[in-house]
Amino acid sequence: MKILLLGAGGREHALAWKLRQSPRLKALYALPGNPGMAAQAELLAGDPAQPETVLAAAARLRPDLVVIGPETPLAAGVSDALRARGYAVFGPSRAAAQLESSKAFAKRFLDRHHIPTARYAVAEDLAAAEAALAQFSYPVVLKADGLAAGKGVVIAESAGIARETLAGFFSGALVGRAGARVVLEEFLAGAELSLLALCNGREARLLPPARDHKRLLEGDRGPNTGGMGAVSHDALLPSSLRARIEHEIIAPTLAGMRAEQSPFQGILYCGLMLTAEGPKVLEFNVRFGDPETQALMPRAEGDLAEAFLATAQGDSLGSLSLAWSPEPSACVVLAAAGYPGPLGASEPVTGLETAETIPGITVFCAGVARDAAGWRTAGGRVLALACRAPRLQDALARCYQAAEVVQFNGKQYRRDIGASLV
Repeated sequence: MKILLLGAGGREHALAWKLRQSPRLKALYALPGNPGMAAQAELLAGDPAQPETVLAAAARLRPDLVVIGPETPLAAGVSDALRARGYAVFGPSRAAAQLESSKAFAKRFLDRHHIPTARYAVAEDLAAAEAALAQFSYPVVLKADGLAAGKGVVIAESAGIARETLAGFFSGALVGRAGARVVLEEFLAGAELSLLALCNGREARLLPPARDHKRLLEGDRGPNTGGMGAVSHDALLPSSLRARIEHEIIAPTLAGMRAEQSPFQGILYCGLMLTAEGPKVLEFNVRFGDPETQALMPRAEGDLAEAFLATAQGDSLGSLSLAWSPEPSACVVLAAAGYPGPLGASEPVTGLETAETIPGITVFCAGVARDAAGWRTAGGRVLALACRAPRLQDALARCYQAAEVVQFNGKQYRRDIGASLV
C-alpha cells in the first residue's frame, strides 16, 4: 500500500511512525512533513491546504490512501477534490468538517440533534456580542468561530476581560479572520476528556481516552495553546460512562451528519466536559488531536494503515486488527521561547538522539529544522516526548528525564502533565 500523509506537525510524525509499522505499507510520503519524519516517510514540498498541489502529488504518486492530518486542508476541501478523482481519503468532506471549522455550525448542530452541550449565543458583531454577555455569568467562555490553531478560546473571568477579548476577536487582532464571528458559552465545571472515534459514516470505533493540557503554565494557568502535553489512561473513563458517551454523543452525531447529507468519515474528536449532569460536548475536531495523538500512538497495536483504509472506504470496522495496549502513556511538549505568542530567533537543539536511548521514549518532531550544523527550532511547539509504561507515573518520569536531556535556549514545558492521575 502506498500512503500520502498530509501535514507537518507532531501529530503527523506520530501517525507516520505508526503507519511505518504496517506490514501492508509499501511506501509512505509526507507533504510536506518535517525533518524529524524523514526516517519514516519521503518528504515532499508543497502546501497541503492547496487542493491543486495535493492533486498534482497524488497524480504523480498514485497512492492507495491519502491521510489528512491537520484541519486546514479539510476546511479547504482537499478531501472533496481527492475523492472526486477517485482516491481513498481518510478525512471528512468540507461540509462535514464544519463541525470544527465553524464553532457556530457545531453548536447549532448539537442543538438540532439534542446532543448535550453548554448553553450558548452566537454574535456576528461586537455590539451583539457585548449585549449577549448579559445572558451569562462569569467566568464566560468566548470562542472565535473559525480555525485558530487551538488559540481561539478565552475563558474570561470578568466583564472587563470579556469585552477586551471580544474587541480583539472582532478587530482581527487576536486570531485574524477566525474571530469575525464569536460564540459565547456558559462555563462548564468538571473534568475534561478527549475521546476520539474512527467513523466510516455509519458506525464508530472508539479509541482509548486521553486528556490534553491546553494552558501554557502549571496549574492550568496562562494562555491557551495548541496543547502542552497529554496522557492516555483507561482510568480516565469508566466503561459505563464510555457507553453513555457513545450512545448520547457519538451515535447521534453520526446519525445527524447522515441526516444532513454530510456523512462523517474519518476521525471524530470529541472534546468533552464530564459535568455533574453528565458528559457534555465542549468542541468537536474532525482530525486527530495534537498532542493527544503523540500519547495515543504508543498504545496502538495492530495495523493502523488497514484501519484508515477501511474507514476511508466505508467498510465495516468490526473486524479491524487495530487494538490498544492496556498500558498508559504520556507525552510532554517542549515549546520555544515566546510561545504561544511571537517567537524569537531559531535556536540550536541538542540531545534528540540521547533522549531516544531512554527506555520507551519516542521523539515526535514538530517545529524543527535541520541543516549541516544539526537540529534547530522552527516553530512554537518544537517536539513532543512520548512514552508508554506499565504505570503512568513511570511513563511521565521518563518523559521528564528526556525533557532534561533535550536542550535549546528558551525551552519551556509544563512539569505537571498528568499530575492529577498519579
